Amino acid sequence: MQEDLVQKIKRDPNYHQLVKSRSRFGWALTALMMVVYYGYILLIAFDKEFMASKTGQGVMTWGMPLGLFVIVFTVVITGIYVRRANSRYDQLTQAIHDKVQA
Repeated sequence: MQEDLVQKIKRDPNYHQLVKSRSRFGWALTALMMVVYYGYILLIAFDKEFMASKTGQGVMTWGMPLGLFVIVFTVVITGIYVRRANSRYDQLTQAIHDKVQA
């Protein structure tokens, strides 16, 4: 019985669309995160003078707001993924569920 259900799901075109769409979007967000994170690390490693230079008259250097940007960027792209998952991916999952249960 369980194997039959798995085969029904695998044959559903909505399942293939879900897998393809979710995978492509997930890899795109991963690539963006890697660029931002490793860009920050590379700046720390190879441009210490820039990262240590002050942003104004105070004591804050460019490393602080850029580090904060990395953290905020992570939260933002997580929110973007969750929003898409709660709308598009949940709709596809429900469509698959409804079709298989019928």
